[in-house]
Amino acid sequence: MNKKWEYYNFDKEKIKEISQKFNLPEFIAKILVNRNVIEDEKIKVFLDPTRNDFYNPYLLNDMEKAVNRIIEAINNKQKIIIYGDYDVDGITSITVLKKFIQDRGIEIGYYIPDRLNEGYGLNKEAVKKIANEKYELMITVDCGITALEDVEYANSLGMDVIVTDHHEPLDIIPEALAVVNPKRKDSTYPFKNLAGVGVVFKLIQAISQKMELPEKEYLKYLDLVCIGTISDIVPLVDENRVIAKLGLKLVCVTKNIGLRELINSIRFKKIDSNAVSFGIAPRINACGRMGHAEEAIKLFLTENLVEAGDIADNLNKYNVTRQSIERKIYDEALEKIEKNNMNLENSIILGGENWHHGVIGIVASKITETFNKPSILICFDGEEGKGSGRSIVGFDLHEALCKTSEYLEKYGGHEMAVGLSLKRSNFDSFKEKFQEIVEKSDIKDIVPIIKIDDEIDLKNVTMDMVREIDKLQPFGEENKVPIFLFRNLKIDSIRAISDGKHLKLSLKYSNGWIDAIGFNMGELVEQYTIEDKVDVVGFLEINSYNNIEKLQINIKDMRKSYN
Repeated sequence: MNKKWEYYNFDKEKIKEISQKFNLPEFIAKILVNRNVIEDEKIKVFLDPTRNDFYNPYLLNDMEKAVNRIIEAINNKQKIIIYGDYDVDGITSITVLKKFIQDRGIEIGYYIPDRLNEGYGLNKEAVKKIANEKYELMITVDCGITALEDVEYANSLGMDVIVTDHHEPLDIIPEALAVVNPKRKDSTYPFKNLAGVGVVFKLIQAISQKMELPEKEYLKYLDLVCIGTISDIVPLVDENRVIAKLGLKLVCVTKNIGLRELINSIRFKKIDSNAVSFGIAPRINACGRMGHAEEAIKLFLTENLVEAGDIADNLNKYNVTRQSIERKIYDEALEKIEKNNMNLENSIILGGENWHHGVIGIVASKITETFNKPSILICFDGEEGKGSGRSIVGFDLHEALCKTSEYLEKYGGHEMAVGLSLKRSNFDSFKEKFQEIVEKSDIKDIVPIIKIDDEIDLKNVTMDMVREIDKLQPFGEENKVPIFLFRNLKIDSIRAISDGKHLKLSLKYSNGWIDAIGFNMGELVEQYTIEDKVDVVGFLEINSYNNIEKLQINIKDMRKSYN
């Protein structure tokens, strides 16, 4: 797929000013400018955030109401239950809130809907079951903002409900006792993009302040809050960056026995945002996807080392099973796309029999990445269909579902990712209406863009330079790893590895050689040969093997040089 290479627009004078004022190399100052981190205070927080950089939690709407009701329940020993989600964000949200309230001397229950049978969010059967167990207060985490009828039903059964969420609300919000969500349309909170566990963190911060507890009583959970935040792919800027930067320090020395055992099992050399995204998160998510979310909760709650080790082993097994099912569905989806020439359509909507509902979201992501089109995959079981969708930058998937809601039973999510359910009889009508919406959006003109931070001559690159870049961690949404352009490199060796999946090269420049790796770019081995001159865009990293450190380019795109 053709990609457009595009430089950031930057102010040379601003780069020099930041470089001098903060004693930074100019290439680091340029990266900050490219990320629009240009104000003195923002630069300070970006480079060296502290616990004093968290916003006042009481700036969140309804926070005072939520805190007062929870403290009342704690003081009166009332039965409280947390209703959460089965992904990493939801699981860490439940764990943090449960541990915090238990530390106040009260037992607290939790409920996670079964992903395969109940789906995402609140449902009336679950609410009825919770009410029958005599719970007096239900706190939702990472869900609930669109559950208007379910909250009303809980009210009718005599339960108080506090909604904490971070997803997009509808035009009206649930009639709960309190609704704490930075995305409320009337929100005055300075930062809108907290993860669900970030909202929970603000809640326990607020409770701690009201109860005059030491700061450590909420700060000690930053390891789990960080993992949920990074895993949920929210923008790692502003308050999320403070959470992630401080939290990663705690992750490395975590006192949570289960988290420590899971980290040991993934065997990553370095615990950073990459290790969370590609090592920790997939294993926790695999629990929910395979219908075992309860085990991930137990992992983070256990105080038993042997039990923690056993659960961590199970998570790794679930992840292997998930990978196998994912490959099977992906191959079937590709076959359908090729057979029906769906790659020529403006979006890809597929239905499959008995596809695993817990895995189709990952497959939809791969389909979208492969074809650069919005995609929705739906698994049918009888007349019922459950689906997941992923989008491309420039097309609001959630808005499109709002416009097709007449054909849907249930839906939710945000601009880039959604979940939905529908009847089989409505599938064709939904598909037709959805594709009409996509056609009017002109997304066919959208070309994937690789934003380049700078052009660099490899003869000027050093290990120290790469270590300076590493100080800008954690990388993620809105703080992408810095991408550089390297021109006129000669291919010294080229081969496909891992059964043809990845590309491995040695590239020669004016006075040396550098290794390069291109993940999921193995097919390019047919397009290039030794002695070809190429321009490469990618990021620099230090590859450590047998205790020997070498510089390496992690390639994002490559094309032949013509100068």
